[in-house]
Amino acid sequence: MSLRIAFMGTPEFAARSLATIAGAGHEIVRVYTQPPRPAGRGQELRKSPVHALAEAFGIEVKTPERFREADVLEDFASLDLDVACVVAYGQILPKEALEAPRLGCLNLHASLLPRWRGAAPIQRAIQAGDEVTGVQIMQMEEGLDTGPVLMSEIVPIAPDDTAGSLHDKLMETGAELWPRTLAALERGSLQAVAQVDEGVTYAKKISSAEARIDWSRPAGEVCDHIRGLSPFPGAWFSLDTPKGAVRVKVHFAEPEKGEGEPGEALDGGLLIACGRGAVRLKRLQREGRGVMGADEFLRGTAVPAGTRL
Repeated sequence: MSLRIAFMGTPEFAARSLATIAGAGHEIVRVYTQPPRPAGRGQELRKSPVHALAEAFGIEVKTPERFREADVLEDFASLDLDVACVVAYGQILPKEALEAPRLGCLNLHASLLPRWRGAAPIQRAIQAGDEVTGVQIMQMEEGLDTGPVLMSEIVPIAPDDTAGSLHDKLMETGAELWPRTLAALERGSLQAVAQVDEGVTYAKKISSAEARIDWSRPAGEVCDHIRGLSPFPGAWFSLDTPKGAVRVKVHFAEPEKGEGEPGEALDGGLLIACGRGAVRLKRLQREGRGVMGADEFLRGTAVPAGTRL
């Protein structure tokens, strides 16, 4: 026996789940994803990772701009679904959609709810200095990530994890939750656990305005800020050079002992003073160039002691 499923998702994180569900023997009758968007230098329309994978699997794909439109909802209801599986779709589903499948809609979320509800749970967990996070599949409700949790897996956050590396860990762990969850759903053995009211935090969307490094913060917070924005959008500082100011992204840094004015280079090896302590910049990226280690960066761009960033 297999379930009749619609899958909703857009980025690579979701595509991994689609592949796992497809391999578990269920009938995916349709995939919903965001429409192709302009990308790259030529701004050519590019299909989402989920869109491309679904076409490779021969699954019908729909890309509505607004899921709330009456014709979209009517068509969705006509699919006679058992369940919809949702992973980073990028649209809020109205009540009519949530109630259309026989067993409702399930969502994979990359945090341990109710901590980090919202758009950027991976980045915010690292920025906050959390030591653990996880993935959970919940029954969707009209509220933002408020539904009861059906399946959960804890994932430690390593000291050297960036948003990129943690994304990949959670992507794999989350994908592996789907076969177990759908098998239990078929058996009727899923145990729904209501979220508690205490400890609710919201992971607001990452804005470009917050990417500039604030050296007045303690060294540990500066490092967490950098890790949480690596590789995208990338925490950055401005560096004066003989050819003018350039923007430099930092992809990894470690706290060290040191004291000075916030943003001051304490040696020629990228030890930068913070509001409390200092950080050693380890991986950097000048505008228009690739990511490089500190030694390689310094061979092309000197940052002598006393430089102010």
